[in-house]
Amino acid sequence: MNVPPSPGEDGGPVYLDHNATTPVDPRVVEAMLPLLASEFGNPSSGHAYGAAPRAALVRARRQVAALVGASAAEIVFTGSGSEANNLALRGAVLAAGDGRRRVITQVTEHPAVLETCRALHRLYGADVTCLPVDGRGLVDPADLAATLDERTAVVSVMAANNETGTLQPVAELARLAHDHGALFHCDAAQAAGKIPVDVRALGADLLTVAGHKMYAPKGVGALRVRAGVRLEPLVYGGGQEGGLRAGTESAALAVALGTAAELAAAELADGGARRTEVLRDRLHQGLDEALPGQVHVNGCTRRLPGTLNVSIDGTTGHELLAAVPRLAASTGSACHSGTGTASPVLRAMGLGEARALAAVRLSLGRWTTPSDVDQAVELLVGAVRSLAPMEPGRRPAASPRRPGLAARPPAGSVERRWRPLREGAGGWA
Repeated sequence: MNVPPSPGEDGGPVYLDHNATTPVDPRVVEAMLPLLASEFGNPSSGHAYGAAPRAALVRARRQVAALVGASAAEIVFTGSGSEANNLALRGAVLAAGDGRRRVITQVTEHPAVLETCRALHRLYGADVTCLPVDGRGLVDPADLAATLDERTAVVSVMAANNETGTLQPVAELARLAHDHGALFHCDAAQAAGKIPVDVRALGADLLTVAGHKMYAPKGVGALRVRAGVRLEPLVYGGGQEGGLRAGTESAALAVALGTAAELAAAELADGGARRTEVLRDRLHQGLDEALPGQVHVNGCTRRLPGTLNVSIDGTTGHELLAAVPRLAASTGSACHSGTGTASPVLRAMGLGEARALAAVRLSLGRWTTPSDVDQAVELLVGAVRSLAPMEPGRRPAASPRRPGLAARPPAGSVERRWRPLREGAGGWA
């Protein structure tokens, strides 16, 4: 098997940013190449050139379905996880009719969900309710129960947070949604392939998968649409993908996603998640022992096996990573990288400004080695020590606020509703 060199072995930085994107597995590249060359036909063509790509689509659909416990007929290929989220939410609200124009989500969702909710409110008058999270980043099912009503078309809560790795109580939240006749959508882009995901056990009517989060190329994703669920199409046209996403399918990208899904399922069965978790804990322990009392984990103990989000006293995330060019990591979601503002996810969890600005997300993957982890510890510790003592006039990081202290709204207000703040602008209230 053609396995890429361990990150850092080829002279490049140690790669600990797998939550942003994963390398493409060479086996995935090998599987998709024929669809880019000799098997180039249109899958909808009735002649011989359409046969191979059509069969490849069927096989890929089965592979993705098997990873998430769905049936092949329930898998709709999309151009990304973000597109799948748009199809799920817009499709559910518009298909539900005027009597159910309400969406419930939560404050630490990915922008692909939050911005879709914003658009649904602006364009269709949908009522959007955004639930708070506690200091671990968790939604309280009691908050959802108190908020649901007969107007709710869909509830959308992610399986795993992209910044902290926190795993939400999806099955319990889905049961509450179903009790009120609402659909439940779960963005599993970060979770699928990293932990076992079963749509039936979770109770997710709609579930999002993204290829580039599990060693397939960028530009392909999928939405599981439970049989019998009606959605308004996102793209109108020739009726491909069950009429929900028109346009000639990219058989090559579908094969890439299918192959990646099959590889992920095999790796999970072989204990891959536990191996990654052991390395993550080794990374945390190494930092903690070298910088006693300075390292604070952000998020929940129940989180993705490869995600470690930490704040280190006396630093800011951007300064710290700028000081270690031989380490590729993130200050939070990839969507927030490059800015000097605190992550909205960490602020929603009630973290103070200093701790939120100090956050660094380290995310491990398939080919991360113990040597990579030890090198990352050495690089980070060296950078922390090089940044201290701080220059005169520079603010030290404050002691971390006890988790959850500012994470919830005042009593009697368990929800946050989207509403325009002024004409042409808006914000989460």
